[in-house]
Amino acid sequence: MSVISNISKKTFGDLGETIAANYLQSKNYRIVAMNYANPSGRRLGEVDIIAKDLAKNELVFVEVKAREMQKFQDTNPEENVNYHKLRKMDKIAYFYIKQNNLDDCSYRFDVISVWINLTSRRAKIKHLKSI
Repeated sequence: MSVISNISKKTFGDLGETIAANYLQSKNYRIVAMNYANPSGRRLGEVDIIAKDLAKNELVFVEVKAREMQKFQDTNPEENVNYHKLRKMDKIAYFYIKQNNLDDCSYRFDVISVWINLTSRRAKIKHLKSI
């Protein structure tokens, strides 16, 4: 039986996002927003993390993919970020930039894959920049 069956998918995903946010903070990023979605009108989608890369003065829209290490250690979770997901990220990023008057801001899209071992309470992280 899978360890993840003991917790909900949402809780597992939230844990992955928290691990990713902590990782980013340790790498000189400032977290600007988590689970950002268009608050009005037609729903455009959601971005897991919006962060500021302080070293590059760049806004970063991050998709987090979390998987259970025992079951998926040989997979690449980032492969689930397809064209459709990238289009949604682009739309919500455009909305966020316009809403916050950040038209001159440099930005990029990243993916963070997180493999979580709930038994040992450890995680493996892979950060892909500028996807």
